[in-house]
Amino acid sequence: MNQITATKQYRNSFTQYARFRTREVDIGGVPMGGDNPIRVQSMTTANTRDTEASVEEAIRIIEAGTDYVRLTAPSKKDAENLQNIKDEIRRRGYQTPLIADIHFTPNAAEIAAQIVEKVRVNPGNYADKKRFQVFELSDDEYNAELERIREKFAPLARLCKEQGTAMRIGTNHGSLSDRIMNRFGDTPMGMVESALEFVRICEEEDFHDIVLSMKASNPQVMVQAYRLLVHQMMQENMNYPIHLGVTEAGEGEDGRLKSAMGMGTLLEDGIGDTVRVSLTEEPEKEVPVCQTLVNRYDQRPSHEPIPPIDEPPFDPFNTQKRSSTEVANMGSNNVPVVVTDLSQKTLKFEEDLAAGGYLFNRPAGKWKVQETAGDYVYVGHQHVEFPLPEELNIVQDYDAWLSSSQERNHYPLIDAERFIEAEHLSPTLNFVEVTLDDLTPSFLASIQDNTTIALVAKTDNANAMAELRRLFFELELHDIHHPVIVKRNYNGLDEDQLLLYGATDIGGLLIDGFGDGVMLQAPERNTEWLNAVAFGILQSSRMRIFRTDFISCPSCGRTQFDLQETTAKVRERTDHLKGVKIAIMGCIVNGPGEMADADYGYVGSGKGKVTLYRGKEIVKQGVDASVAVDELIELIKEDGLWREREEN
Repeated sequence: MNQITATKQYRNSFTQYARFRTREVDIGGVPMGGDNPIRVQSMTTANTRDTEASVEEAIRIIEAGTDYVRLTAPSKKDAENLQNIKDEIRRRGYQTPLIADIHFTPNAAEIAAQIVEKVRVNPGNYADKKRFQVFELSDDEYNAELERIREKFAPLARLCKEQGTAMRIGTNHGSLSDRIMNRFGDTPMGMVESALEFVRICEEEDFHDIVLSMKASNPQVMVQAYRLLVHQMMQENMNYPIHLGVTEAGEGEDGRLKSAMGMGTLLEDGIGDTVRVSLTEEPEKEVPVCQTLVNRYDQRPSHEPIPPIDEPPFDPFNTQKRSSTEVANMGSNNVPVVVTDLSQKTLKFEEDLAAGGYLFNRPAGKWKVQETAGDYVYVGHQHVEFPLPEELNIVQDYDAWLSSSQERNHYPLIDAERFIEAEHLSPTLNFVEVTLDDLTPSFLASIQDNTTIALVAKTDNANAMAELRRLFFELELHDIHHPVIVKRNYNGLDEDQLLLYGATDIGGLLIDGFGDGVMLQAPERNTEWLNAVAFGILQSSRMRIFRTDFISCPSCGRTQFDLQETTAKVRERTDHLKGVKIAIMGCIVNGPGEMADADYGYVGSGKGKVTLYRGKEIVKQGVDASVAVDELIELIKEDGLWREREEN
């Protein structure tokens, strides 16, 4: 196994899959870490004081196949009622370990620690505070604050040790304390230090049944924070198990894409001992998504070998987009493109291009290009004989391109071996398909000074993301800066698998700064849907925004309104606002901090009441929920960001 320099160390190898070796922590007889499987979990949404509703929901989650069930305990009364919930679940024959989620209330945590198998505390609001205050602390003042925190937190560590209760120390990007923010900034390093301060207190108490998490709603921030966490643990000889999650991921395909992009990237790194997908849906629906994500790694260690690398030419803790030259509308500062595969369709009429986002109005004789129209349409060996819209670029297999009757906006796709010998190529743009093995000295020399090339990178390796990233490393090491389209073929997968694997493989590369475009292939899947997935991956990575970006929490017992219904209502009215970020939060626990990344916040602040935010600033308080969406839209209009929805 190759060695990586200490400055970039967060995994043993960038080319060989292996899980980061953590210590085993027992949680009610279902241990995590060590050689145990990657565990899955979900969280109830019912009010924790409602015993019957909480029990019924917990059982639905358990029967969906979860390893752990989490419940919120925001107050002493909620924590006390965990005993009734646990007793009833056990009476019905279920032994699944329970986890209490604690915010703000140390005495609730101490009650819960004597009932459930694990408690989760958030360092940013357990013994600290967040009021968005700016101040400076000297080292002595900072250490005095740490001692104050120790006095509040150490009793819980001692109690957990006595009771045999595990603890998750879970940092949320949106709830870093003012103390951490002023010392480290709103950064992944601040998230890591926030957790490790509490870990060091636990270690002073000789308590080690600890799990750590670094959750954020932005997958890129989340990935960087977890990598830094592992890096710092390596430096301090720690190896605590890791819980993965993208907080406030949202609903539907968007929530799944965003979750897979963050969690899948880390699972590819070998990081993660338990996962939870935070979807604004019924909690039991989270479980199969988790299972689909983690099951992918059961056979991963047996993947085809990939050439090792000692010093990868990128910074895993700070994303910087790979430098690439501009070719046509790709590379340099252009947003990543989408190549839509229509090669399996018979293209005889203008209407046949609809799946690629090009709609033809035959009576008017006009084309309408949708926001999610492919920048390039791959047609394989076919010739398209009907007139095309000016915006459309056609990619053909090389032999078909050679005999094509149309030259405008028609470009060849050629493999690396044929490219070296080809006598006739496009003078403006050539797509050259490559694998890692194709990057031989002779091939690299042949493309070095050619300014018409866009590479199309592909792999059949089960460890696909690692091999594709290794391909990018090889290009960097040889100073090759052509734009690169990442191509993945997911034939034989169902839609859930394709969605999650695509977000992992391609989204993970985008998070690391690699990729100038996306090409998805899956002959069994609907082409229009596949095209939407490609754009969704770019949206979730925030590399190409084409619609509203929603941040919405998954609901829990703290929620002040029906999150699923409310999210659907807000989305229905605002999902056409390109580039606008809207956060929909059931309570204030992870906001306004978690939604400081958003342009607007819609936050439950009481029964039937909503507080509206612009960024992290309160604009309107106590708005009646019946008119809150209208008030949100008025706020967007005041800022000049509103536009009316276009009719198809």
